[in-house]
Amino acid sequence: MKKLVSGCLVFAAFCLAAPGNAQTRAKAQNVPEIPFESVANFLKMPPDVYLGESMGVATNSKGHVFVYHRRDDTRLFEFDPNGSFVKEWGIGVYGIEFAHQVRVDPQDNVWVVDEGTNMVIKFNPAGRVVMVLGRRPEPIAGAVQTNFPPVLNEKYRFGRPTDVTWDAQGNIFVSDGYVNSRAVKYDKNGKFIAQFAGDRGSAQNQLNTPHSITSDAQGNIYVADRGNARIVVLNNDMTLKKIYDNVGNPWAVCISQGAHQYLFASNSNPDSNPAASWAITGEIYKMELDGTILGKFGKAGKGLGEFSTVHEIDCRNPDQLFVSEISAWRAQKIILSPQKNTTNLVIESIGGTYEADPDFLDCGCVLHERLARGSNDSRDHTVRLESNAVDHARQHPSGRGCRRCDEFEGRNFRLYPNG
Repeated sequence: MKKLVSGCLVFAAFCLAAPGNAQTRAKAQNVPEIPFESVANFLKMPPDVYLGESMGVATNSKGHVFVYHRRDDTRLFEFDPNGSFVKEWGIGVYGIEFAHQVRVDPQDNVWVVDEGTNMVIKFNPAGRVVMVLGRRPEPIAGAVQTNFPPVLNEKYRFGRPTDVTWDAQGNIFVSDGYVNSRAVKYDKNGKFIAQFAGDRGSAQNQLNTPHSITSDAQGNIYVADRGNARIVVLNNDMTLKKIYDNVGNPWAVCISQGAHQYLFASNSNPDSNPAASWAITGEIYKMELDGTILGKFGKAGKGLGEFSTVHEIDCRNPDQLFVSEISAWRAQKIILSPQKNTTNLVIESIGGTYEADPDFLDCGCVLHERLARGSNDSRDHTVRLESNAVDHARQHPSGRGCRRCDEFEGRNFRLYPNG
């Protein structure tokens, strides 16, 4: 009888503590569609072994894929670059109970975020635990203590944490999460430095279910403030920088590597799968770091190339993504096709007017490529072509039209639809 009562309390605690999964249509409209394909049957499981709810997916520098999922027990599986099963990690580890995210840092350490034990666990590349953040509640308390009361200002305890990221100095950033509604910064050794928010709400200094977190090369931190339908961008010192509120309720955010970084955000359909949500959710957005939307892809659904509650995105390569899905019990490998501009644009500059073909726009300098893809009206866009954009164009693999960028270097010009 005691076990039955305890189980009921645990279930009630999780249900009462978890905010509603209301999902909204993104404010952004007329967003270009990015062509893509899903690689069928990419992950190859051993006989009689299956994925459960796939909460997290991540890749390391060697192309190996890690999937953190919930089934009979929470499991962490590793696959090689061809999708073949390699091994299971963390068998019997005390902090693994109820998966939420997996990430791989620049040194190929594998980190898991477990909302059931309130812990963030770091494995070295050999699979040994080398750091833990947070503490699992005593078993006698079960999930009740993880949720009530909130642990708002405790530096080293979490309340159902959701994700982890790092900056170039190795500082650790945790989104914490379903209970505390805050983002926390630690140094590389796990010493508390600062936090943002902690009081659930919709004000600029508050968060409502910070569900995912990522960082750019400059050390800025991007928090998926799911309950408030926005991405909150923080400075490295955990002060507010800006807010993007036009891509729905972000369940997952990811920033790609390389010289030109992109931000991806998923307006996932809720795992409760209300019928009305399928028509207005499910898409993933590709953005510049300044919030400019370059395009979107995908829709809610259970078929190949459709998304059924995307919970994490791995975008190490911005043209080759991995997405984990709760409701479909899978992780998909997604190949994005190059975007083609469908708007006939004119570049107007001192010294003449130039017709801009799509290949020129694709290779023709980051600044006006971005504007071109967002130009769906007749407003003039005045920008200045910088020398680093010219260098980017010269290196474009198509090799077509890039020399023409030299004509514009250092000049002011406009982009607008022709006719």
